[in-house]
Amino acid sequence: MALLQAENVVKQFSNHLALDRVSLSVPNQSIYGLLGPNGAGKTTLLRIITQITGPDSGDIYLDGHKLNRSDLLTIGYLPEERGLYKKMKVGEQAVYLARLKGLTQKEAIRRIKYWFKKFEIIEWWDKKVEELSKGMQQKVQFVTTVLHEPKLLIFDEPFSGFDPINANLMKQEILNLREKGATIIFSTHDMGSVEELCDHITLIDKSRSILEGSVDIIRKEWAANEYIVEFEGQVDVKNNSHYNVLETTGKNGVSTVKLKTSGKKDVNNIIGDMMKAGPVISFNPALPSMNEIFIRVVESNK
Repeated sequence: MALLQAENVVKQFSNHLALDRVSLSVPNQSIYGLLGPNGAGKTTLLRIITQITGPDSGDIYLDGHKLNRSDLLTIGYLPEERGLYKKMKVGEQAVYLARLKGLTQKEAIRRIKYWFKKFEIIEWWDKKVEELSKGMQQKVQFVTTVLHEPKLLIFDEPFSGFDPINANLMKQEILNLREKGATIIFSTHDMGSVEELCDHITLIDKSRSILEGSVDIIRKEWAANEYIVEFEGQVDVKNNSHYNVLETTGKNGVSTVKLKTSGKKDVNNIIGDMMKAGPVISFNPALPSMNEIFIRVVESNK
């Protein structure tokens, strides 16, 4: 069941068509990747969902009803461009933003302290925002985004400015939020994070949706008759009319061979050929990365 649906959303700015009949359906309690090149229309769609701006035509539905102003209390939005007040104290600002989301001061302080201790930033409570590093400021804004426990969370480039350790911390927290019931829309250019986190994606290019669906299914559909075969020990696999050897590597007593097949011979027969070459440990499709798929789809849309 979809928590959020966009139907034929159109948005025009002066002479620029930002969104051209874009539709998507975000399953409940999923992590949904919104992908696309710079200027494709991703941020415009997020700003429409969060009611910062409105569509020229088309509709947004949340939990089965047409999106309205009261739904803002059930949405958390972390924009790519951060918006903390530099001269304000960290704790004071977090409480202020929590109150805007409907929390009492007592409950706001309790939840903020829980998150600040978890992220090891409790000692920054009385510091001004401008005294924090970019990564620390981002942790604070992440906390203020999730504090009111919204059912829909929207993260626009959430790992920008984080070192690898803190990026992994944020990824784990995003997964935890989904496990606790949140639905997450996640916009990023980091295709590795898409493979790690996202269940489904929509790829927008030139204001239109050009690819959508389950990440696992998309990777299988874009596979190009390539396989990874692992052997115990050294092997010498030769090209034949049914497959070409693209790459052979060896490490720790295991040889790894990447094949591209012609598609004309049954896979079981190819496995049989591999077993003649040496002891087979594994035989798996070589699925393309989301980065490869992103480039191929966008290039083909030129």
